[in-house]
Amino acid sequence: MSLTITSTVELSNGVKMPLLGFGTFKITDERQVVESVLTALEVGYRLIDTASFYDNEAAVGRAIRESGIPRDQLFVTTKCWNDEQGYPDARDAFERSCERLDIGVVDLYLIHWPLASKHAGTWRALQELYAEGRVRAIGVSNFMPEHLEQLAEVAELPPTVDQVEFHPRMQVPELVDHCQRHGIALQAWAPLMRGAIGDEPEIAKIAADHDRTPAQVTLRWLLQRGIATIPKSVHRERIIENAAIFDFELTAEECARIDALDTGERTGRHPDSWGS
Repeated sequence: MSLTITSTVELSNGVKMPLLGFGTFKITDERQVVESVLTALEVGYRLIDTASFYDNEAAVGRAIRESGIPRDQLFVTTKCWNDEQGYPDARDAFERSCERLDIGVVDLYLIHWPLASKHAGTWRALQELYAEGRVRAIGVSNFMPEHLEQLAEVAELPPTVDQVEFHPRMQVPELVDHCQRHGIALQAWAPLMRGAIGDEPEIAKIAADHDRTPAQVTLRWLLQRGIATIPKSVHRERIIENAAIFDFELTAEECARIDALDTGERTGRHPDSWGS
């Protein structure tokens, strides 16, 4: 499979989203955010993922402006947090995010977690922002099939992306099937199991066979499955390492060995834990 750091997935509305992106969750020190994002952009990442909850949108925007890379060559995602959901609150939250980012149009705006009682109003706000040209694509995060079905009951437009916890031990096959059938692109957060991927013996064996790290093998596996991902790090060498996955390929047999590791084990919260 021919993949490069500029490889994209075409969303259902025709917008092209980079398969590999850079996540910024839990990076809150402004200097660290700016340095990390600038390093990622220098290495070749073109998707930067943030959220209002991360409290780093202003620093992300600053790094993007300082990079000197033309805005139309970058893809920026941010998200609407739980206490920002509902029609008027979501619109206000988007304005605050735009003000902090200060980069013009947002490429992708997501509902951060499913709150069924707020779906109709929140999604109405996102649909309006899309119609107004304020955002190039709209989607969701942490939605399981039942949440996507609930959203479909009130949505005029379907989500283009579902960003969820996804890694070798958490592969949610029923969600993969649902998204494939409905044209929703999957994007993986916590792809490296919050750093625990090195403890998986099977992946360590595959990594040794390729003279690669477990992280590189895992990210390569995701991209070969057509699943976008947003690994994050504050360490320059790790940011570079995570992008160095385009000069080797996993065999079908190796991918099957990783596929077999699914246990349904989460490193983060279950989507239903926030209530409805």
